[in-house]
Amino acid sequence: MTRRFRLLFCGLIAAALAASEAGAQLVLPGAAPAAPQGATASPAKARTAGAARGAGASAKGVKPGAAPEVASLAGRPLMLNGKSGLLQISGDDKTATIDKLQLAGESVSDSSQRCAVDIVGENPIQATSAGRPDGLERFEADVPACPFSFDVLDGAALAPSQITACVFKAADCQTGPGGLWGPDGASLVSDAAKFAKERAEAEKAMAKAVRAVQDRAADSAEAADLIRDQNGFAGQRDDICRDYAKESVHGYCALRLTQARTALLETRLSELAAAAAGKAASEKPGKTKAKKGAKEP
Repeated sequence: MTRRFRLLFCGLIAAALAASEAGAQLVLPGAAPAAPQGATASPAKARTAGAARGAGASAKGVKPGAAPEVASLAGRPLMLNGKSGLLQISGDDKTATIDKLQLAGESVSDSSQRCAVDIVGENPIQATSAGRPDGLERFEADVPACPFSFDVLDGAALAPSQITACVFKAADCQTGPGGLWGPDGASLVSDAAKFAKERAEAEKAMAKAVRAVQDRAADSAEAADLIRDQNGFAGQRDDICRDYAKESVHGYCALRLTQARTALLETRLSELAAAAAGKAASEKPGKTKAKKGAKEP
């Protein structure tokens, strides 16, 4: 073998080894081969991967708090707006019993006259569970002439305002259960400092949930609607709490409504995350495996 031939032969061997070394890759069992250097992922895969990552990103660190149970209200005399009427509830997470219900209102024949109606007679009124549509336990009470629902808060119950008043003709009285049923307002004054501290924590939790929803507002009409609704929350809270006895001193009503709003936001955020995850999964490209050695038709 001539010297020139040996040099040519060694050069070919070295080139072959270099090419083989550059192209070799270690693939672990079950792992997909890496894409060639410089290759880009397909737009469909990129969108799916991005949606999957975003499905839980905005909800990170925002966890729904423990919802108060109706059993915690057992035996507590609750007053509408902390000053009138009476509501006493007992029960568990599936059923609730209204043991006492007195509604204060005004006379149908003379609105300047005050009146009160005792709704519960000899038999208590059973309220049925409606789940937790807004993050809090909700119960529905089929009260004659005045059906209503209420959400269970910490030491209180929140009933939505009704479009029309409940009219009890026999008592010549019209009234409604809408508002926050809680302790006597005068009894809360000494706890004002504690409520202020809890209110600050509730506001912080609510703001965190709002930011997480805002992160989704650009891609979700539901999130955008929720943010628009949130913009009016402070005014709605003031309207409801304005009538609570000594609210300006203790701030109890504002605290409880802020906690209720936070529960709603955290619940909606979980629903948005679940919807985004489902959408990402449905858009994931299907994988087809070609049989080895299969011939095209």
